[in-house]
Amino acid sequence: MANVVVVGAQWGDEGKGKIVDWLSERADVIVRFQGGHNAGHTLVIGDTTYKLSLLPSGIVRTGKLSVIGNGVVLDPWALVEEIERVRGQDVAVTPDNLIIAENAPLILPLHRDLDRLREEAAGAAKIGTTGRGIGPAYEDKVGRRAVRLSDLADPDTVAARLDRLLPHHNALRRGLGEPEVDRNALQSALEEIAPKILPYAGPVWRILDQRRKAGARILFEGAQGALLDVDYGTYPFVTSSNTVAGMASAGAGVGPGRLNYVLGIVKAYTTRVGSGPFPTELMDENGRRLGERGREFGTVTGRERRCGWFDAALVRQTCITSGVHGVALTKLDVLDGFDELKICVGYELDGERLDYLPTAAARQARVTPIYETWPGWSESTVGARAFADLPPAAIKYVVRVEELIGRPVALLSTSPERDDTILMRDPYAE
Repeated sequence: MANVVVVGAQWGDEGKGKIVDWLSERADVIVRFQGGHNAGHTLVIGDTTYKLSLLPSGIVRTGKLSVIGNGVVLDPWALVEEIERVRGQDVAVTPDNLIIAENAPLILPLHRDLDRLREEAAGAAKIGTTGRGIGPAYEDKVGRRAVRLSDLADPDTVAARLDRLLPHHNALRRGLGEPEVDRNALQSALEEIAPKILPYAGPVWRILDQRRKAGARILFEGAQGALLDVDYGTYPFVTSSNTVAGMASAGAGVGPGRLNYVLGIVKAYTTRVGSGPFPTELMDENGRRLGERGREFGTVTGRERRCGWFDAALVRQTCITSGVHGVALTKLDVLDGFDELKICVGYELDGERLDYLPTAAARQARVTPIYETWPGWSESTVGARAFADLPPAAIKYVVRVEELIGRPVALLSTSPERDDTILMRDPYAE
């Protein structure tokens, strides 16, 4: 049985929710392995829309085990709120179908405070975080001062963790002109939330190994996109975790040899939320048209997304860093009706042609995209469920994308509806 890793191959918001839901129907276990509640997935099943942040997409499917791995930073209050929200949509969430890694680090209120205070202090130099405490929580994880889920079972351990954590944060708060953390209030809040989430805690690495040996199909669900990776993204305008496919191994306790197929999710154009370089961004009517037709607003933040032409050079780059075997091309229908389309095939920088985006921020800011121009199509692709049903110009566009990124299109999405998906190559059969 193939285990599949799904990662965004652009800046996030590629339509992973629909694809993961489509794949999770045939999986037994669905695992979140990085990020936090700063990333969102929108699932449309029948007449019901589910908006998930921390919960894996498989939670809305009966008979599936959903897992939150140790690579995720967990806001316990946000999780409890999300669980109650989906329960209100008749979704069962119990320790039988949701397991959280007992070594997952927690996001505390002081992390949210620090995130907000830093962004406010940065002014025009702000990174554009969601303000949910993700970055500060990861900092405390690598600084070995985090409170982890398993700690909540022992008040003495929590007290010891706070002894190490609070001097660090109180010094930062004083420097930012804020009062120190109320230790008693924080400890009381942790004691109150503990019984609500501890029943879900477990040794995820061991459970996944047992399920794999029993023949289960495991689907690893990435959040955000590879261009937001803390190492391989457009630093510093990135998230605070590794978003490339390799994180599925470290973030869930599964050996890399157990990851059989990596599916990169790619929009037929490009979008980005927040600050940072964006070589193919369109500030004209075409950009507005893409945003309106694609309904480009963030699931979690509601922020309007920046839009631009498809950047094959960037996707080719992320396919390499994530070891992508094939891609799911989404939102092809948004391109319906354009007279012509452009695809970025590389960049010009100081008279030199590059086939990748350079690492240095100053160089990234100066690149000029090199485009190929392709004819558009007037026919509708909405709801097409066979490749042959697409307009000839759309077929040529898809084939050219495959050639430029060096990876085949395994799945092709032609509307938000989950069944409007063309299966070109089955990831589970590869």
